[in-house]
Amino acid sequence: MKSDLEGLQGLGNIKMIPIQQKRIDLLTRRLESITKVAEQLKFIDQHFFWYRLVSFLGAWVLAILTRFIFPGPAWFWVLLAMVFVFLVIVFFHRKLDQKRQQYQNAQSCLTQQIARATLDWKNIPASVTQTVDADHPFMNDLNLVGERSILQLIDTSATRGSHNLIIQWLIQPDKKLSNIVHRQTLVKELLGLSGFRTRLMLLGWQIRQDFTALWDDHVIIHWLENHTPEKALKRTLLLLSGLAVLNYILLALNFLAGFPAYWQFSFLLYFAIYFYQYRLYQSTFQDAYQLSKDLQPLQSSLIFLESYPAKPDSQLAEKLAFFKESGRQPSVFLKKIIMISSAASLQNNQILSLLINALLPWDMIFTFILNRTKNQLKQCLPAWLAIWYEMEALTSLANFAYLNPDYSFPTIDPHQEETGGLLQLQEVGHPLIPKPVKVDNDITLREKGDVALVSGSNMSGKSTFLRTLGVNLVLAYAGTVVNATKMNVSLMRLFTCIQVSDSLKDGFSYFYAEVRRLKELLLWLEESNPDPVFYLIDEIFQGTNHEERRIGSLAYLKAIVNANGIGAISTHDIELSKLADEEIHIHNYNFQDAVVDGKMSFDYRLRYGPSPTTNALKIMELEGLPVNPLSKS
Repeated sequence: MKSDLEGLQGLGNIKMIPIQQKRIDLLTRRLESITKVAEQLKFIDQHFFWYRLVSFLGAWVLAILTRFIFPGPAWFWVLLAMVFVFLVIVFFHRKLDQKRQQYQNAQSCLTQQIARATLDWKNIPASVTQTVDADHPFMNDLNLVGERSILQLIDTSATRGSHNLIIQWLIQPDKKLSNIVHRQTLVKELLGLSGFRTRLMLLGWQIRQDFTALWDDHVIIHWLENHTPEKALKRTLLLLSGLAVLNYILLALNFLAGFPAYWQFSFLLYFAIYFYQYRLYQSTFQDAYQLSKDLQPLQSSLIFLESYPAKPDSQLAEKLAFFKESGRQPSVFLKKIIMISSAASLQNNQILSLLINALLPWDMIFTFILNRTKNQLKQCLPAWLAIWYEMEALTSLANFAYLNPDYSFPTIDPHQEETGGLLQLQEVGHPLIPKPVKVDNDITLREKGDVALVSGSNMSGKSTFLRTLGVNLVLAYAGTVVNATKMNVSLMRLFTCIQVSDSLKDGFSYFYAEVRRLKELLLWLEESNPDPVFYLIDEIFQGTNHEERRIGSLAYLKAIVNANGIGAISTHDIELSKLADEEIHIHNYNFQDAVVDGKMSFDYRLRYGPSPTTNALKIMELEGLPVNPLSKS
C-alpha cells in the first residue's frame, strides 16, 4: 500500500513564499509580545496570594490589637475596614485571573496559527472525527479527515455543529453553483475582517478550554423539547391569581367592614390548589439555572454576533440580520433567563418562599414566564446555532486563506468547457506538503473524455499528484482558496481509486476490491448527469499479473475515453502510453528520475509526453538485491 503522500520527502521549492513568511513573522512577534504580558500577569498573580493572606490575617490581628489598646467598638470598625480591603483585593484578583486567561487563550491561538501555517502538526489540535467509509467516492484517498488531514489543518471550530459542517463541505461537495459562490463570497469578506475572525476564534478557544470535547447542542435542544403545555399553566395561574385577589378582598372586608372571616376558606382553597399543582413549579429554579448554565458557553459568541457592526450592504450583515430582529436578540433572552433564575431562587429559602407564595402565586408566575421563554427560545435557538455554526465554519475557511496568502480563489463556471477547459490549473501543489519542499505543476483538461495518463517510475510523485488534483477540487467546492496560482474549473462529480483496501471481513482480495471500485466508476460515467465525473485512478489493475493488467488496462481506458467525465490515471506500464497515438483524448504526462552519486533523485516536475525510463531495477540494485537472473553468486 502506498504512502498517503508518495514522494513527500525531497520535494523542492527553494524557499517559502515571502508574503507568507512575513505573515508568520508577524504572528510570531505578536506571540512573543503576548507571552511577555502573560508572564508578567502570572508573576503578579503569584503576589496576590500573599496580598489576600496578609489582608485576611491582618484583619484579625489588627482587630485584636485594637480591642486591647482602644476601648469601645473601635476594633469592630477596624475589622470592617480590613474585611473591605480583603474583598477589594479578591475583586481585583478575579479581574487579573480573567485577564490572564484571555492572554493565555491568545497565546494558544497564536501558537496554533503559526503551527497551521508551517504544518507543525504537534501544535495543531487533533481532528475529532476519524470517519472511514470504504464506499465513499473519494474521502479515504485524499487525506480529508483523520490524523494530519485537511480537516485537522483547517478546522478551528469549538462546536460539533461547525465541525460537522466543515466535514460536510469537504466530503459532500455542493453541486449548486450559487451556494458555492455565496460561500466563497463570505469567505473573501471574512478574510478582510481580521478582528471578527480573531474574536470569534478566541471565544471558541475559551469554549474548548471549558469542555473536554466539542460543545454539542443536543442536551439543550432535548431539554427545550420538554415543556409543560402552556394552557395548563395559564389556567392554573389564572385560578390562583383570582383566589389571591379574593383572599385580599375577603380579608379587607373582614377587618374593615366586619364581614365574617370567609378569607380563611378561600385561603385554604388557594393553598390546596397550590400544593396540588406542586409538580408544575417544583423545578422552576433548577430549570432556570440549568438553562442559564447550558446557554453560558455560547452566550459570549451569540452576543458578539448580535452586536457586531457589519457593513449594511455586506453578505455578513445579511447573515447576522436574524440576531438583530426585534424579539429575537440573544441578549434579550439571556437577560430574561437571568431574571427568572434570580426570582426563582427564592425556592431555596423554604420559609421565605412559603410567606411570599402565600401572598401571591410567585412560583407559578415565574414557571409560566420560564415555560413561555422556553417556547420562544425553541423557535429562535436552532436559527441562532445554525448561523453561529456557519460563521465558525466560514471563519475556519477564511483563516486557512489568511495563513496561505499565496493560494488563490478558484473560478467555478459550469460552462468552463466552452470557455477554456473543464479543468485548468497553474502551479498547483498539495496543501499538506510543507512549502519549502513543495513542487508545483500545471495541467489542463479541456473537454469531456479527456484523460491525463501519468507515467513514471516508483516514488516519482504520481500518486501525490493525483491527490493534489482531488484535494484542490474539494477545496474549490468548499468555498475556500486552493493551492494554485490559478484554477478554472467546472462543476464535476469527484471519484477516486487510489488507495484501495482488501477486506478480510467481507472476503475481498485487493484485486477484487479494485475491480468493484472501477466498476462503480463506470456506472458513474454511464449515468445521464449534467455534471461530468472527475476521476483519479492510481496504478490501474496493479493487483494482478503484468499481462492481464496490460490487457485489462487497455480495455478499461478505451471504455472511459470519450465518456461523461475527465480524469487522470497513473501507471508504470509504458505500453499504455501508446494509446495516445490512437486516441486524441488521451494525453501523456510523466515524472522522471535520475541516479546521482549512487542515489535515486527526483525533481517531481510534471512533463508532457510518456515516461522515457523505469527505475524498479535501479532501486533493487541500489539496495543490494540481485537484478541479473543469469549471474551466479
